[in-house]
Amino acid sequence: MTATGLDSFDTTVQRTNVWLKEVGQQIGSDDKHKAYRATRATLHALRDRLTLEETAQLAAQLPMLVRGFYYEGWDPTGKPLKERHKREFLAQVSREMSPDKDLDPEQAARAVFCVLASHIDSGEIEDVEQVLPSEIHELWPA
Repeated sequence: MTATGLDSFDTTVQRTNVWLKEVGQQIGSDDKHKAYRATRATLHALRDRLTLEETAQLAAQLPMLVRGFYYEGWDPTGKPLKERHKREFLAQVSREMSPDKDLDPEQAARAVFCVLASHIDSGEIEDVEQVLPSEIHELWPA
């Protein structure tokens, strides 16, 4: 018997757990709550800097559950943000990771970008990277 009784739900829970485990490994923590907050915060900061088209194209490749918290609380008005600097990006990640003040926002962003790069189609990752300002683009794995 499946956990939820719906294969699509069970699959997204499993895939999301894989992603969170990988983020946790990248940040050096086995705390799923910390990995979730790092992932959610980084995805929100990323989403807010993408064009509406690119936001949707990236979302289409996320596991259903991750897609849910990617879009959670999103207001597309005024997007993409005009902030072009890494420090502004990381400040948003830091605010959204609260209460994880002990987790470095740059480490969190790099971890999430690494996991995205390993699970999302390389063409889509290239599209995302091209939309981002160079300072933020530097946070992605080489």
